[in-house]
Amino acid sequence: MKFEFDIPESKKIRVIVDTDAACEADDPFAIAHALMSPKLIVEGIIAEHFKEAGSMEKSFREIETILDCMDIEVPVLKGQDGPLSAEDLRGDQVSQADENISEAVRFIIDEALKEDEKPLFILCQGAITNVAKALLVESKIKDKITVIWIGTHGEAPCKAPFTEFNATNDIPAANTVLQSGIDLWLVPSHVYITVNIGLAEIQRRIRPCGRIGEHLFRNMVDYNMSPFAGWTQGESWSLGDSPAISIAINPGCGH
Repeated sequence: MKFEFDIPESKKIRVIVDTDAACEADDPFAIAHALMSPKLIVEGIIAEHFKEAGSMEKSFREIETILDCMDIEVPVLKGQDGPLSAEDLRGDQVSQADENISEAVRFIIDEALKEDEKPLFILCQGAITNVAKALLVESKIKDKITVIWIGTHGEAPCKAPFTEFNATNDIPAANTVLQSGIDLWLVPSHVYITVNIGLAEIQRRIRPCGRIGEHLFRNMVDYNMSPFAGWTQGESWSLGDSPAISIAINPGCGH
């Protein structure tokens, strides 16, 4: 849909979406939301890994599918293939010439260090490996970006009702970012699980919206019937990644 309005240029922000897009069915909704927002200048979309061999590549292909369905061109970058290694955490700063640095990490660093009046936000919807690696490679970016992360159970002490997927996909990366002092807006599990939508509503209101509507609906229905969706309630879904987009658009939209 082409909007018949714009917003003041001064209120627009630059964003990079970091997403494990092929992991579950909610990431594509958040990606589409970001791409449709007049406030968000999407500089690029980064493919994040998850607990599966070749998962980063799968996320990359899903991002390309979403862009094709929306007929939009945005840079898509491949992230790290897996969690941080012991070598990544060895202490001395990693050189940008290191062959183990992905194009996504280089992209984060370049965008963070770019001279631009508009602030840069990294919207993280999965493991936080790419941001952590970027911080280890170039510590100067710490004061130049804001990270919104869908992850963890929140501040300790708190009861862990289940294994929090995004944080445990790369615990060293999570610790690196949490201890870095970066401007981090954390969306914990007790918040993101409340963003619920029924499958009937998706069919009625989203499916008719062109190729992307059909893709979002079909992707959700197919995943909901798969053995990987045993944790769901069956007829509804938590769009748990969408707060990363919503908070970037309006920081006061929730608590």
